[in-house]
Amino acid sequence: MMGRSVLWTRIRLVQLFASAMAVIVTLFTFGAVAYAMATTASSVIKAAKKAVAGQAGVHVVLVAKNSSSSDIEKIVGDVGRTGGTEEISEDKATLTVEVTSSYAYVSGNSSGLTTIFGLSSADAKKVGRRWVSWKAGSSQYSQIKSDTTVPSVAALLPDAKGTKLSTEITNGSTFYVLKWTTAATSSTPAVSNSFTISGGAAMLPVKEFATDSTGTKVTTSFSSWGEQVAVTVPTLTSTVAYSKITG
Repeated sequence: MMGRSVLWTRIRLVQLFASAMAVIVTLFTFGAVAYAMATTASSVIKAAKKAVAGQAGVHVVLVAKNSSSSDIEKIVGDVGRTGGTEEISEDKATLTVEVTSSYAYVSGNSSGLTTIFGLSSADAKKVGRRWVSWKAGSSQYSQIKSDTTVPSVAALLPDAKGTKLSTEITNGSTFYVLKWTTAATSSTPAVSNSFTISGGAAMLPVKEFATDSTGTKVTTSFSSWGEQVAVTVPTLTSTVAYSKITG
């Protein structure tokens, strides 16, 4: 009888252990499902915007390919809280943008100043190899600054309405993928967007893919989050105020 009792006790312990593990697995699964249900496009977008706002800077690379030509536009930038830099190229046209808390500067070759920045050939000739400058407080300065500072990254995130959320796991890491479509207007084609965000403690943008209805594709990648962005200020003698070029 003693041997049977011992055996019976062991069997009961195994059964109880198995039952306990089943309960734990069930609770864990339920918790995971509840967490997944709580993670929505809205919550991911909100968390990403908050995470971006807390960053000192980020390295951004944008590559745009037009389906109707072999031209490739590339923008390499380092954007910070109060300023940043951009190097823009399209075929042989090049343009450099520097922004500080006091001034915005633009310099480039002749085709860069005309085809990328929009100056007339005559005004581009006046600029030559100098930097065009805008003082803080002007509308032009505000526009240039808005493209070269951290808030410009948060502005890329979509509205929650109409945005679909999915989850991907790559090399053991979780990523959230936001997908949405921007409707066509009288002047712009429809655009399909896919935005990947890290699922780590800091939910920061990783990459974005956009394709419009004409076949143009744009890829944007984000790296070096938290970097301190240093801007080299042009010398006074190498700059010319925009008002003196167009005035």
